[in-house]
Amino acid sequence: MVEQLFGSKTRVKLLQLFYSNPNRSFYVREITRKIDEQINSVRRELANLLSVGIISSDTTNNRLYYEVDQKYEYYAPLAAIFGGAPFEGVTVEGATPVVAQAPTEVGTQSLKSLGNVDLALYTGQFTRDERSGIDFLIVGDVNPTKLSKYVAELEEQEGKEIRYTLMSPDEFKYREQVNDRFLGQVLGSKKQVLVDKHHVLAPKPVKEKSEKE
Repeated sequence: MVEQLFGSKTRVKLLQLFYSNPNRSFYVREITRKIDEQINSVRRELANLLSVGIISSDTTNNRLYYEVDQKYEYYAPLAAIFGGAPFEGVTVEGATPVVAQAPTEVGTQSLKSLGNVDLALYTGQFTRDERSGIDFLIVGDVNPTKLSKYVAELEEQEGKEIRYTLMSPDEFKYREQVNDRFLGQVLGSKKQVLVDKHHVLAPKPVKEKSEKE
């Protein structure tokens, strides 16, 4: 049904991949591996999505990367269809793609199986932003052994070494209070949020001025 509405199976798979992974960039061969489609078909559909403005492209180290364009006019409704985001919102947290593996699930494990996860996000290699110096941040009371296995499976899935940092909720709060430089760099970097249980990364509401002011 969805393939009939949107023209092709490859196009639908690409939309699911991109909208399930906002802020994350992919190169062509990585995309073909993740959605299991022929490279010529992928290239053709990428060109179509680029021409419409749904995705954007950029070159880093002589490699062309693609990612969803969150400024696209119809980003929110398409994210609701393909990324699992609510229609009214434009952030896709813990999104679950139909074809590509969900960012919160790796191999035989999910983030929930690790313990009580308050915050988890991708940055660094995943988003091509090296300001933080890491690729994966997880905050919560989790099982270190299960986390190590999760990261090992993630490395196998992605085909690269993953630099990660684990913080307890208390450590995270302390680092926030003292304006810790490392944490500030991580949170200020381009990132894909997988879990944000307490909405610590949600935009702060703008305080309206009173009539007296």
